[in-house]
Amino acid sequence: MKLSQRQEEIIKLVKEHEPITSEQLAGKLSVTRAALRPDLAILTMTGILEAKPKVGYIYSRKPSYSLVYDYIRNIQVKDVMGSPVVVNESTMVYDAIVNLFLNDVGTLFIENNGLLVGAVSRKDFLKSAMGGTDMHKIPVGIIMTRMPNIVFVKEEESAYEAAIKIIEHEVDSLPVVKKVDDNDKKEAYKIIGKISKTNITKLLVKMGENS
Repeated sequence: MKLSQRQEEIIKLVKEHEPITSEQLAGKLSVTRAALRPDLAILTMTGILEAKPKVGYIYSRKPSYSLVYDYIRNIQVKDVMGSPVVVNESTMVYDAIVNLFLNDVGTLFIENNGLLVGAVSRKDFLKSAMGGTDMHKIPVGIIMTRMPNIVFVKEEESAYEAAIKIIEHEVDSLPVVKKVDDNDKKEAYKIIGKISKTNITKLLVKMGENS
């Protein structure tokens, strides 16, 4: 397992100052806490560090972390992805909200002519409601985040890479897509699944049961 230079520096600082908070680590490395979040996620996910609530990070001294890391890297998105909840961009906001809660998801993915065109989250719906939007008259396409600003993964990517994208972009799920030929667009994608925080959590639980 090869760690980045900053990850090595984080481990060194934790060994010297444990327990140490993310805020303290960010100060010593002269970066923001947000910038450290992916590195700390990797180091805790692989068992190198342990995060103690209201205390900070400590060095776990577990010798098997590289095996855990390799295991996660070898599991592909297609092995753990779930079914996406998809609506057309002409769907009214009210109906989209009903879909969201009936399916108990945090994000709806929006398509048009079979292609992924956007995504809308609970936060987007909340902002829309606070802005006085008539939910029965406004289509979800008006309030969604549009492509190409949607972060996505492909089915052959690793679950590890998907987890890092979820952490870095602070979203609850990502669409799993497959590139398709479209004469009118340089890049067009069809949504074939989704991977969420829940999928990643279930994977970690499964790892624990099999260890």
